Amino acid sequence: MRLALIYGGRSGEHDVSRKSARSILDHLDRAAYDVTELLIGRDGQWHVDGVPVPLAVALRAIQHCDVAFPALHGPYGEDGRLQAMLEWLDIPYVGSGVLASAAGMDKAVTKKLLAAEGLRVADGVTMARGDETVPPGLALPVFVKPARAGSSLGVSRVDDWAELPAALRKARELDPKVLIEQAVTGREIDVAVLQHPDGRVEAGPPLEITVTRGFFDYAAKYDGGAEFQIPARLDQATTRLLQGQAIRAFHALECRGLLRVDFFLPAEGAPVVNEVNTFPGMTAASQFPQMWQRAGLSFAALLDVLIATPRRTHSRP
Repeated sequence: MRLALIYGGRSGEHDVSRKSARSILDHLDRAAYDVTELLIGRDGQWHVDGVPVPLAVALRAIQHCDVAFPALHGPYGEDGRLQAMLEWLDIPYVGSGVLASAAGMDKAVTKKLLAAEGLRVADGVTMARGDETVPPGLALPVFVKPARAGSSLGVSRVDDWAELPAALRKARELDPKVLIEQAVTGREIDVAVLQHPDGRVEAGPPLEITVTRGFFDYAAKYDGGAEFQIPARLDQATTRLLQGQAIRAFHALECRGLLRVDFFLPAEGAPVVNEVNTFPGMTAASQFPQMWQRAGLSFAALLDVLIATPRRTHSRP
């Protein structure tokens, strides 16, 4: 099978994307896949198998493949823009379509869609450009986040309202649209959702995150500041509840292929959906592959499922 692996990109997660792509290449069955590598530089320059090329040449390279595998994180790759281009090329591709990718990238939109589905989300407000007033109805501590960024880039915890202007400035370096959320006290649990080629949607064993310092920010995610417990130490009823809610989130956002849903599990009350990730990290150390590894699906087998699903479900107009 001819596979176009697209990675890199213009977002702050460029390096993370390159690590995901390297791990994908290391685990693919190279006897089964003829891979064309398409690297997008930080400057937007496309490279096909290491050679800088005009966009038109890169598009022709993608069109010569059977499936595209967008291994990009963050804006300009995970937010529907690249997916729209692949739709235009009429190429089956791994992961969610334009709507789910765009909605899943925007934390404020995600919260509205999940709340409409009846899932519990953290209280929060969206701050427009230039607005620095303390939002009514929220009690400290709060988290200030760029609405459309990943890997916890630009996220700050605010314990004093005097810290809010600096937190807003930090978030707005990545996105003028900022989300301020009430902090939720509870265990951090992730659930991986996978769509199989026959259309079946399955949730894997929950993973619990223990952060050794601060919160689960960029450094904790990629510099060893967190520990994972798979499966999380939960009773069967709670496990089934979280898995069911993760699958509901998958359908509410109209996802395809895969999704990671991050929950807070308070001591009392319903789980709180913190965030979703339509293309989670794909290094061997990332949560998503580890959860499926624990379920008995090797990284190579997981990649086979991810690649087979769009070929089976792709429909031409």
